[in-house]
Amino acid sequence: MKDLIQEFKTFVSRGNVIELAVGLIMATYFGAIVKSFVNDIVMPPVGYLIAGVDFAELKFQIAEQMLADGTLQAVTINYGAFINTIITFLIVSAAIFMVVRVYNNFMKKEEEKPEPKPAEPSKEEVLLTEIRDLLRK
Repeated sequence: MKDLIQEFKTFVSRGNVIELAVGLIMATYFGAIVKSFVNDIVMPPVGYLIAGVDFAELKFQIAEQMLADGTLQAVTINYGAFINTIITFLIVSAAIFMVVRVYNNFMKKEEEKPEPKPAEPSKEEVLLTEIRDLLRK
């Protein structure tokens, strides 16, 4: 059991696990921001332009069912919410694509940089090298 705990500590303390956790948290909140952007900023004007339709309210009613308390509940297919989710996905995909594209361009520029030439030896080093070579002879 002690080995298992030690192995778990080693696993968690690796940089990749921490980076993955931070990335997951950032992605979750980025998705929430984009979802709010789509639902609260993009879709209302789009709905207004197409005769005041609220996409979140678009649904197809299949049937009604009676609940235990005697009220009727509609059984619906909420295709408006699905449309919002697709638009959210497209915006998130475009944003991730742009981030990856900028990152790849940055990495290409890093790879293209020529390696610096080694510094020329100083006059003293050249003189000492010549003296060493003469002493070997």
